Amino acid sequence: MELVFLALLFLLMMYALGSGYPVAFALPGSAIVTIILAGLTGLLIEGDSGAYFIQDGPIEWLTAGVTNFRGIYWEVERDTLIAIPLFIFMGIMLQRSKIAEDLLVTMAQLFGPIPGGLGISVVFVGGLLAATTGIVGATVVAMGLISLPAMLRNNYSKPLATGAICASGTLGQIIPPSIVLIILADQLASAADQAATMRKDLYKQATGQFSMPSEFNIISTSAGDMFLGAFLPGIILVGLYMVYILVAALIRPKLAPAVPYDGKLLEKTFMIKVALALVPPLLLIFLVLGSIIAGIATVNQAGAIGAIGAMLMSGYKLREGTKTAFYPAILTIASLLLIWLISANFNLNIKTINETSDWFGLAIVTVGVIGLLTGIGWSGWRAYVTEDTLRDVMKETAKTTSLVFIILLGAAMLTAAFRGFGGEEVVKHFLSSLPGGFWAQFIVVMLVIFLLGFFLDFIEIAVVVVPIVAPILLADPSANVTAVWLGVMIGLNIQTSFLTPPFGFALFYLRGVASKAVKTLDMYKGVVPFIALQIAGLAIVGFNPGLVNYLPTKTFLSSETAPPPKNPRLQLCLEDYLFEFYDANKDAYSAELNRLKSADLSALPQAKQDALAQNIKNAGMIFDLVGNIENAKAAIDQAALPYAPIHREVRAIERVIRQDEAEIKQLQRDLRVTDSVSKRNKISTRIAGLQNDIAEQRKLIPSDWQNTNREFKKLTAELNSSRTKFRRQSDQTYVGIRLLTASIDAEGELAAIADRVRQMRASAATSSPADILDDVKDVYDALNKIPDAEEAAKPLSDARRALDDAAPDLAKARAHIDMSLAIIDDELAWRRAAKSGLYAELLAFETYTRSNLGLREQDRLSPAQVDFVTPCLAQHRDLALQF
Repeated sequence: MELVFLALLFLLMMYALGSGYPVAFALPGSAIVTIILAGLTGLLIEGDSGAYFIQDGPIEWLTAGVTNFRGIYWEVERDTLIAIPLFIFMGIMLQRSKIAEDLLVTMAQLFGPIPGGLGISVVFVGGLLAATTGIVGATVVAMGLISLPAMLRNNYSKPLATGAICASGTLGQIIPPSIVLIILADQLASAADQAATMRKDLYKQATGQFSMPSEFNIISTSAGDMFLGAFLPGIILVGLYMVYILVAALIRPKLAPAVPYDGKLLEKTFMIKVALALVPPLLLIFLVLGSIIAGIATVNQAGAIGAIGAMLMSGYKLREGTKTAFYPAILTIASLLLIWLISANFNLNIKTINETSDWFGLAIVTVGVIGLLTGIGWSGWRAYVTEDTLRDVMKETAKTTSLVFIILLGAAMLTAAFRGFGGEEVVKHFLSSLPGGFWAQFIVVMLVIFLLGFFLDFIEIAVVVVPIVAPILLADPSANVTAVWLGVMIGLNIQTSFLTPPFGFALFYLRGVASKAVKTLDMYKGVVPFIALQIAGLAIVGFNPGLVNYLPTKTFLSSETAPPPKNPRLQLCLEDYLFEFYDANKDAYSAELNRLKSADLSALPQAKQDALAQNIKNAGMIFDLVGNIENAKAAIDQAALPYAPIHREVRAIERVIRQDEAEIKQLQRDLRVTDSVSKRNKISTRIAGLQNDIAEQRKLIPSDWQNTNREFKKLTAELNSSRTKFRRQSDQTYVGIRLLTASIDAEGELAAIADRVRQMRASAATSSPADILDDVKDVYDALNKIPDAEEAAKPLSDARRALDDAAPDLAKARAHIDMSLAIIDDELAWRRAAKSGLYAELLAFETYTRSNLGLREQDRLSPAQVDFVTPCLAQHRDLALQF
């Protein structure tokens, strides 16, 4: 019966949406009605209102949606959705300030003389507006009102003209900043958490180990990552659209003839017009996206920058043609430049200001801040008093934001009902039973989203479908996709919801402003090639995940909070980097090592001579360790050829068995709470059938599977052991050499401390115990900062205890000070001797091995290492054989 109510839930939702009922009420309404009907039916037939739910009852599932919504969006750390009203405000403000009109007219004049130039200009402007406003309806309407008549007057093909306008208008769905990407990021962050739990359970079931290696973790996403990941795919789509129009115009000139410009393209006034139309939107794009890419601002902060920038642009657009039109913008830019100049040359931290010049700089920067606020306020006042623009924009922003959040709440309730009737398990069972593994599941999901795009808006798809299917796809170790890649692929697919006939919203928008001469069939014909191009774009991105993952990964590795090289996620790529280095620089590495080998170690104490000799020996063994790893990898690659098919077959059988076992557990719970004899018999029969199925499935597992699996695990363990030994020996060898180098290098600091100890010893007879104690504490702290000076610091610790007693023992303290001084003198002796001989060879080897042998001991990767590691991390690694 649960499946009956699950189908009823889906049918009610489709009926409500199809009948034009508001989405914000159709989603929760369908959930509430279905839950109440299921509760009443269970009460009437079974005497239990929760009989037709997988667990609990209707009251729990009615409140689950709101509880889940509050649990997710009321968290202080969960601030992703704050960016939504900011970007909506930015888009509506730019749309009201007629930026689109200026861009379209100017770009049409600039590109017109090229074959297909008007169509190319429409795509170009669509891409720019997508990166600034991101509002599909406004973009399509604006381009339909301005460009479509011009294209038809110049004998453009109606299908090509309407297709270019509709396709370009939908670019706002994928080119950042996009509301779709923000919502997807929010949903995928939750999905990644669920998927991580699922993958850990899968690892435990497959290996019997409770702890999964951290390098197998799922890589989550954020709104900033989604923006970065979608940037290159968005540019690819724009390029595909432009190339298609240009090629079509060259092959069949009548489709998109060139349109000559009446004036001179390179004359000064026209170029100024082009600059005024292009530079402000491009600058705004640079500030919003550039601040995110550079790690200067979070997505929320970038949204605030965009909102202020849009208001500044509206400030001069609304007074265009007047002498004072640009005054607020000029004041704001000048203030920003002043603030930047002063902050770069003065210390503006009030707590640490010591010089008069810094106070002067603070005064100047205060003037700059006042100027900045004045320019922003001036622009806002203009928007407020000119045609009531600011009030209208705020109203539309509030309406749109409220709509988004009400839909999110409704979707949370719908998802709760879907899970209450076992829908999540049904989807999981269906997807996991598909032949073909991850890619079969992925294609089915994408096809479902494509079909839903005929009827549902992007928000409904993002908040209803994604939470159900994303955890299943992300948890699969065979593809090991990142959440940002999955999000961008879904975003590209969701874009069809605005483009695909017969219900594409972009088609409706254009139909509303197009003349009667343009038939609806022309629009349908026109968008077909662009849908094909979009599918081609999906294929390009799908087969090249680096296009999505590259920018987020590069930003992750280059930011101020970049992970250290010891981060588990980096290890396999660092291994590739190091192996390539050792292969290409074996002779140079050996030459540096031989220089150190030939150095005279006699200046060092015997223990340090032995330790350094061992480190030199270990450094020379690095090529053998690399060879061991390569041999272990080759053995695994060879064994994987016959093992992989068997592994896939067995894991598929085990998945079916686990699903049947889970169903048996649920049926056994139902059996314990069911009083109906007929229902108990039915449940018992079902349990017996499932147990027979499990027995049959177990027979399908090859008899030698345990031995085969054990042998492969042994090879994997050997590889992991070789890698651990390589990493540990590299780290320990470099750390030992670096510590010895730093110890010798600190000879001057240690000599200064020795002088302080002698002065302290000389004044001990005349100083009070309290003064001596303070001196001892200072010297003790200073010694602990000197590399390898712990032995000299220990007697001072004893001296401190002797002095800090109720009855200070000065004689004992002096004895310990003398002991510390003797150790310091011994340390100084060998360090001075080593500095005049061994130090040069030691420092040269430490410097040379800093980026190879000691790479994992550095604080962060160098730019060259980031450039190597980024494309490696941007690819997906198949982890199936590890599970």
